[in-house]
Amino acid sequence: MSQDQFTPQDPTTQHDSPGSGEKGVPYPGRTDEMDVQPDHGEQTYRGTGRLEGRKTVITGGDSGIGRSVALAFAREGADVAISYLPDEEKDAQETVRLIEEAGRRALTVPGDLREQAQCEELVERVVAEFGGIDVLVSNAAYQMAQSAGIEEITPEQFDRVMKTNVYALFWLAKAALPHLRPGSSIIATSSVQAFSPSPHLLDYATSKAAIVNFVKGLAGNLAEKGIRVNSVAPGPVWTPLIPATMPEDKLGEFGAQAPMGRAAQPAELAPFYVFLASQESSYMTGEVLGVTGGSPIT
Repeated sequence: MSQDQFTPQDPTTQHDSPGSGEKGVPYPGRTDEMDVQPDHGEQTYRGTGRLEGRKTVITGGDSGIGRSVALAFAREGADVAISYLPDEEKDAQETVRLIEEAGRRALTVPGDLREQAQCEELVERVVAEFGGIDVLVSNAAYQMAQSAGIEEITPEQFDRVMKTNVYALFWLAKAALPHLRPGSSIIATSSVQAFSPSPHLLDYATSKAAIVNFVKGLAGNLAEKGIRVNSVAPGPVWTPLIPATMPEDKLGEFGAQAPMGRAAQPAELAPFYVFLASQESSYMTGEVLGVTGGSPIT
């Protein structure tokens, strides 16, 4: 259900609950495998030049929140590089199409960010192709729900979650720093799970709490350099990661726990990344913007 972003609407009914009847898909999940397609803002997002000429990079930019942010950044006038797992090439090419359709340059850098060398290569490729980096969005994430909690979480899974969600943010920020000028912005995707952890997402929630702390600490570290560091903390969002990592019998109720009674669509997250990337948020750093459908992040 697509709506004009400027028309006042009842937020509880603006989008349908997407998970009813959805079937599970193999990890990492592709958009075209989903029965109910996410809304990335294809028909609704209107740019106003707020990121004109910016050089940006988005990890996990092939689908979900990453695609919606890539689309919004491009329509705001930015060139966009995206990273993603090689298995997600089909989704990545659709994101490229949307970026180029907006008249901006797109760069794809597939690879696994659990490796420090891949994080460094991503930064090097973007700098070589675009001539610098103005905005780094660390958005790629891994989760795998385990109904029994810690009893089912293997050391291998815990390691994968931490390296994808936390280590990659550290490696990317460290590699990008020499190329970031005053006025640049680092934005990390955390989660409502950082503040209200679900038992079946224990390791994922722990990693998202680490991101919140890292963002606050790094913001203080880089403030005198004129580089801002902030985070967006989504609540439940309908992306390919959900049917790929949650039990099929739980998909129908996905998002129902939010006070608004539904999951968000990726398009509802993108404006907050644009705000944090733009000059409009020039006096904000070390902040976490909760986009949770009413769930608290305190």
